[in-house]
Amino acid sequence: MTRPRVLRYAAFADDPDGGNPAGVVLDAGGLDDAEMQRIATEVGYSETAFVTDESGGTRVIRYFSPVAEVPFCGHATIATAIAIAERDGPGSVRFATPVGEVVIETAANGAGLRAAFTSVEPATEHFPEFVLEALLELIGVDRTDLDERYPPRIAFAGNRHPVLVIARPAVFDAFTFDPGAARAFMDAQEWPATITVLHRLPDGPGAVLRFEARNIFPVGRITEDPATGAAAAAVGGYLRDLGAVTPPARVLIEQGRHVGRPSELTVDIPEHGGIVVSGHAVPIS
Repeated sequence: MTRPRVLRYAAFADDPDGGNPAGVVLDAGGLDDAEMQRIATEVGYSETAFVTDESGGTRVIRYFSPVAEVPFCGHATIATAIAIAERDGPGSVRFATPVGEVVIETAANGAGLRAAFTSVEPATEHFPEFVLEALLELIGVDRTDLDERYPPRIAFAGNRHPVLVIARPAVFDAFTFDPGAARAFMDAQEWPATITVLHRLPDGPGAVLRFEARNIFPVGRITEDPATGAAAAAVGGYLRDLGAVTPPARVLIEQGRHVGRPSELTVDIPEHGGIVVSGHAVPIS
């Protein structure tokens, strides 16, 4: 069998040196699970997306990290939609993901192609007390370091993401963790994606709410994710459930500064239903 072509994109940035790299395989119909996992491991990005089938205008898509399949990946979804738009032209793309159907809208603007996905219905849940204590210990953060306006929750918009909001920028910038311990802890909690740690930034123009994010994701050579679309969607649902925004609302999330790949994710929060996450993606040479 001919090896399928692996495309490489930087998602949530208009510069290939920024954003979150994603592998994209548009013709993965002949690959089995082991072959997809092997390709994702060889590519070495946090996720590689595989389009395995197309029927009735809906494309079946699966996502693999270097170590395992994950239910949903926002940045690889954005990258795949833009790869399709570059080939076929902008418009709507429907993906059948392991967590449900996700619709992507792609369009061209002055900075290139931009894509927006609408998540599945989000939800939040409280932390078990012992899990929260263990997580804070893992990253060396005290409860007094947390922002009282945003209590810890586990947020879902395709994946379950623990969400912590740190009040002081010095604590946010300085926290560290052992990648092996973090991976073992996340596996024990059955968290397949990232631990999301946020810090509230000054509002943007028009009083737009802004956060900076660090997403813990130890897989292979990676320890932190440069841009996490699924987590951004989960954060949007989390803010809506808390009553921290008045929908319809827009939130900007900056990410990647701590790993040298700056990115920006735009999160639009409607009154009901899925959260819309959008950004650019560009090919990586």
